[in-house]
Amino acid sequence: MSGAGLLLIVVAFGFLYFVLVRPQKRRQLQSRQLLDSLKVGDEVVTAAGIYGRIAEVLDGDVMVDIAPQVRVRVARRAIGAIIPPADEPEEPESEEPPAVENGG
Repeated sequence: MSGAGLLLIVVAFGFLYFVLVRPQKRRQLQSRQLLDSLKVGDEVVTAAGIYGRIAEVLDGDVMVDIAPQVRVRVARRAIGAIIPPADEPEEPESEEPPAVENGG
């Protein structure tokens, strides 16, 4: 095998590493950080699409309140995302029409 052919193979493997392996490792790190940051009170959505609020954090699981007096045990790895808290709602404008000034 010539030097150019060997160089081409090395470049191809390097390209595959940067395109496939590196992004996957980054996603795994982000997922691990998400699961490590779970705390009581976080609103979450599971991989199955169930929304709820974390009531208790256990070793490998979390207890999630999904409705009043309904608590389910969910594996940590089944948590898909933490829902960011909504900003404070703006106060609605008064329903009175603005006063019209007469220029006369």
